[in-house]
Amino acid sequence: MGTITQSIANNLTTGLGGASGVNFRNIIINGNMSIAQRGTSTASITSDGYYTVDRFLVEIGGDSVWTQSQASDAPSGQGFNLSLKMDCTTAQASPASNDIVLVGQSIEGSNLQKIKQGTSNAQSTTLSFWHKHTKTGTNIVELLDADNANGVSGAYTQSVSDTWEKATITFPANTSGTYGNDSNRSLRIRFIMGAGSDYTSGTLATTWQTTITDANRYVGQVNNADNTANNFSITGVQYEVGTTASEFEFLPVDVNLQRCQRYCYVITGATDQNIAIGSSANGTGTSAFYLPLLTTMRSAPSGSFTTVSHFEKLKYETGWAALTSIALSTTQPFLYVIEGGSSQNDTRGAGTALRINNSSGKITLSSEL
Repeated sequence: MGTITQSIANNLTTGLGGASGVNFRNIIINGNMSIAQRGTSTASITSDGYYTVDRFLVEIGGDSVWTQSQASDAPSGQGFNLSLKMDCTTAQASPASNDIVLVGQSIEGSNLQKIKQGTSNAQSTTLSFWHKHTKTGTNIVELLDADNANGVSGAYTQSVSDTWEKATITFPANTSGTYGNDSNRSLRIRFIMGAGSDYTSGTLATTWQTTITDANRYVGQVNNADNTANNFSITGVQYEVGTTASEFEFLPVDVNLQRCQRYCYVITGATDQNIAIGSSANGTGTSAFYLPLLTTMRSAPSGSFTTVSHFEKLKYETGWAALTSIALSTTQPFLYVIEGGSSQNDTRGAGTALRINNSSGKITLSSEL
C-alpha cells in the first residue's frame, strides 16, 4: 500500500480527531471550548444569551448574576487547555419554584439522523464531559427533544469541590418521534446549574417522557447559585451514538472554527485594516461594500456591529471618512454593508473601501438555533 493510500486508511481508522472511531462522531460542536468569537469574558449576566464560548447558550431564570469566561483551566493530561466557566457573582440562596439556570447547546436535526430516533432501530446515546464545580453533590443533564416535546434526564456527581472529574451518562433509545432532517433546532442538551421546586419535587425521569412532567426533570439538583464563591466549569463535552464513551474527538482548529461559523460569524481585525471593497452607490454619500463569507451559515443571519465610529470608508475625493450609519444585508454566502449619511458627496460608481479604525470594531452575524 502506498504512503498516501496508507495515510487515508489511517485517518479512516483512527479518525480525524486522533482516537479510534468514525470522524465527526461527536455531535457537540466546540466541546473543547477552544473557539470564543464573541470574546473571552462577560460579566453581569442576568438573561439568556450567547456570551463567550461558541455554541453554548446560557439560560437564566431567577435573580442570580454570573460572569462567564473561556478559562485557561482544564483537566491535566487529557489534551484540553480551556473550559467554559460560570462564576456566581450575585447569589440566590432560595430560588423561586419556577427558576432554572443552565448552560446548553442546541443541535439542528440534520446532525441527529444517525441516532435513528422514532424508529425501531433507534440508538442509545452517550454524553461524556469533564466538570469542576465548587459545590459538591448531584447535578442534572437533560436532553430536550424540541421536535416532539420529549425529554430525558441523567445525573452526575461532583464528589470533590473544585476538582476536575469526568462524567459519563448513557441515555436510552427513543422510538417515539423522529428528528426533523433540516436545519432547525431538534435537540437541546442542557447542563442544569440550579432549579426551583417545580422541577425537583418528583422522581428523576431517566427514561424518555413523551409527555413531560416538570417535577421529574431535575430531581436532586444542587443549587450552584447559592453562594458567590461558587464556580461551575465544564469541558471535553462529547455526545455520540452508542452505550460507551469514546476518547474525545479533537478536531483541527480551522475545522472547529468553520463549524462554529455556521452559527456565529464575527468579522474583526486590527486597527486600520481594510475588510471590504465597494463603490459609491448614488453619488450622495452612500456606498455599498461586499464581503464574501467563508462559510455558508445555517440560515440568513441577523447582523449587528460594534460602534459605527469604529469603521470608516475611503472616499474617492477626500480620503478616509468616518461612517455615520451602517446597514447590514445578507444574501448567502455574501454580506453587504450599506453605508450612508456622509456629509460629502461621492462620485457615483467610484471605488471605495471599508476599514476598521479601532481594533474593538466588529461585525457579528448570528444564525443560532
